[in-house]
Amino acid sequence: MEYASNASDGTQIAYTVVGSGPPLLMVHGSFLTHTIWRTFGYVKALRGSRQLILIDSRGHGRSDKPHTPDAYAMTNIVGDLTAVLDAVGVSAVDYLGYSFGARAGLALTAATPDRVRSLAVGGGSHGAQAGAFDRLFFPGCADVLEQSGMEGFLEAWSSHRMFPIDSGTRAVFSANDAQAMAAYIRASDADSGLPDEVLQHFTQPSLFYVGSEDRIRLGDTRTAAALVPDSELHIIRGFDHATTMAASEEVLAHLERFWDN
Repeated sequence: MEYASNASDGTQIAYTVVGSGPPLLMVHGSFLTHTIWRTFGYVKALRGSRQLILIDSRGHGRSDKPHTPDAYAMTNIVGDLTAVLDAVGVSAVDYLGYSFGARAGLALTAATPDRVRSLAVGGGSHGAQAGAFDRLFFPGCADVLEQSGMEGFLEAWSSHRMFPIDSGTRAVFSANDAQAMAAYIRASDADSGLPDEVLQHFTQPSLFYVGSEDRIRLGDTRTAAALVPDSELHIIRGFDHATTMAASEEVLAHLERFWDN
């Protein structure tokens, strides 16, 4: 992987570029890395027709992992994305993001609209996020990360679930830096998001998608799609927040039609 430096705080963001064609910036969700796009077949499907710019968001994967919440302010996340685009040498991209990657894409579009040609986002929210991770995992999850590390977090999460954590998920989550993830969660809790009127002024072609069983983001996605002029909304039937990434065949079909228009 290569690295781009955020000029505002020096954080190093890991990225890799594969394929050829119009550039597409792909941004993963929380606790994951750029490899999730490979795992579910997006890279294989798109690399023949797209220049794919795959990043590890700050705090994740091979990127730097600050331990203070202010490091994860959305202004810094936007700075990370523009630093990567500058390092790759592209002025504007199509954008694809899921969950936190969707939120980052909305923020990037709001802050630097000239750098986003089209926007495709899944399972995201532009609103305030206080308590979102407590609802996703369990109450007090940031405290557990700080005090008991990633293993303690996984044990507590498992005790709040109907089914045990599968070995694949456990392996991916175990690779995270617990203190960085705690700071990341606290920054999310403090993030007020974007006002509705900002989305109402988006001019980029935009596509929103979300799983029909995604109790966390279904309403948020519907709301955002209704605000962005002339946007598309696709409901991926039978999938929830954690599994919609795996619905790659259906998601890719929607994306290809969207990009072809």
